Formats: sequence, C-alpha cells, structure tokens
Amino acid sequence: MISKLFSKSPTTRLFFATDIHGSETCWKKFLNSGKHYEADVMVLGGDMTGKALVPIVKEGSGRWRATLLENRHDFESEDEVKEFEERVRRRGYYPFRTTPDEMAELESDEALRDKLFHKEMLGTIERWMQMADERLGDSDIECFVCPGNDDQFEVDDIISSSKRVRLAEGRIVEFGDFQMVSTGWSNRTPWDTYREEDEDALGERLKKMTAQVTVPPERTIYNFHCPPYHSGLDDAPELTADMRPKDAGRSTVPVGSKAVREAIEEGQPTLSLHGHIHEARGNTRIGRTLCINPGSSYEQGQLLGAMVDLEGGKKVKRFLLTSG
Repeated sequence: MISKLFSKSPTTRLFFATDIHGSETCWKKFLNSGKHYEADVMVLGGDMTGKALVPIVKEGSGRWRATLLENRHDFESEDEVKEFEERVRRRGYYPFRTTPDEMAELESDEALRDKLFHKEMLGTIERWMQMADERLGDSDIECFVCPGNDDQFEVDDIISSSKRVRLAEGRIVEFGDFQMVSTGWSNRTPWDTYREEDEDALGERLKKMTAQVTVPPERTIYNFHCPPYHSGLDDAPELTADMRPKDAGRSTVPVGSKAVREAIEEGQPTLSLHGHIHEARGNTRIGRTLCINPGSSYEQGQLLGAMVDLEGGKKVKRFLLTSG
C-alpha cells in the first residue's frame, strides 16, 4: 500500500482507472484498488464492456474446440475448458459454449449473434455489480462508474441497481468537499459507437452539466471520457482510408474533443480525468487544471490507473500514475 504519508495535509484520495473493456481481471483489480491504495473514492471511467464473443464448440464425448486470436485450441477435459474460459474473460471477451449446429445458425444470422452478444455483455455487467456489492461490503470507500462511448445504454440501469456502485453519467456527485461531473460521451469516432455526437452537441451537453456545479473550481473535478483536443492525452494512431494504422502505427494525430478542451479552459477544475485513447497515458496541465489519462492495457490484464490526493488548493500537487 502507499501510505497517506504521501501527503502531509488532510486529503481526499481518489483512485481512477478506465477502459477495461470487459476484462474481468481488471475489474477485480479495480475493486481491490481502493483498499490497496488507501483511497477514499474509486472512479471507473468508460469503456467497461467487451467487444467480442468467443464460441467454444462441443465436438462430442467431452471434446471441445475454440479459436482465440486466430489460434485454434482443442480441449479434452472440463478443467481445460474452464481454464480457457477464464483466459478469455481476462482478455475482455465473452466465452460461450455451443454446438456445431448452433454455431452454423449463428454464423448465418447476424441478428442472432447480436442478441447473444447483448445477453452475454449485460449478464457480465450484472455479475460484476454483484461482485462489487460483495467485495466492497460495508467499506466506507465510495465507488463511481461512468460508462463510455463503447457502452450500450442498458448498462446504466444495471449499474444503478448496485448497492455499492453509483452511476456517475450525466450527474453531479459529491464526496468530501468536492463535486465531480461525469460523462462518457465523446466526439465522433470512425466506429459509430453508442455515445458519440458532433462537437457542438457535445459542447452543449458539457455546458448543461458544468453549470450545475456549486463549488469553486479548486473543489471541482471533471470526469470526461474523451480527452481534450491537442493535449498529448489524445494522440492516437493515424488511420488510412481502409481503417488500418498508418506507418505501422508510428504516425499519430490528436483525436480528442475541442468541446472538452473548451470546457476545461473555461471551468478550470482542479482535476480532469480522461481515457478513450489507450496509448496516450500521461498528464498535462491546461491552465490550473491537472489533466490525466492513465491509459489502458486491459488485454494484458494490467490495470493502469492514477492516484490523486485532493486538498482543495488551486492546483493538485500530488498524484501518481499506477500499474498492477
């Protein structure tokens, strides 16, 4: 653990992570992070849901087969199948068992595949909220979750049903002497995700939320999934016309939101938390505001995060980017 001797003044310690994309390993690490870092508040930004189904096909008499990352796997025991399922969940995918006939039907019916993905994804979030209620128990650590642009809207209702996790999307939430305003909406992406919109509309969304803040900037936190434009926290691989990384990913361009940058420049909160661009781990300042993107390594089961000690001064002076 990192002792609060890290700070010599009374503080509120916040731990922030984001973009776990269905990785069960990262979710479990997040639930343990409050205690590990002696945090008062835990915040998970979007995106929290996974991106793909992984079928495990029964071949008869206790034998199964599956393909993960273009590699075929054959299993001859229940233990082998269970170990593979756990490996799939660690990477943020959704394993499911099926038969050759069912698999053929799924391959020929896109609507059926979408329905199954939806079921597995929402079922996982329900299980995660139950896990949070059990693990956080009677702890006095506050836990907030804000879905991101990749997360379907039904996720919000499931989070709201949790006893120990509070939905942060579109709300002003309070802890200690601080107020935090959150949204997982982003500017437009090439992938036409669930929560994205034009910059003008995003700007209006942010203005309506930040106008509800009733504390001074030094006690205000923005938790906006999309990073501010041209901040260094939004540098992503440039894509070619056929959606491939240009120059093998070595060419990068800023893809963040101009509306988010404008909101930060105008509001000057003490802290602004971001994600969205996994490769852009780092921090910067926009005026007095400390902006952080802890990045994401969810496919490796590594939880990247940021621990911040908040004192209510005009600037955050103590923070630490973490990994584990």
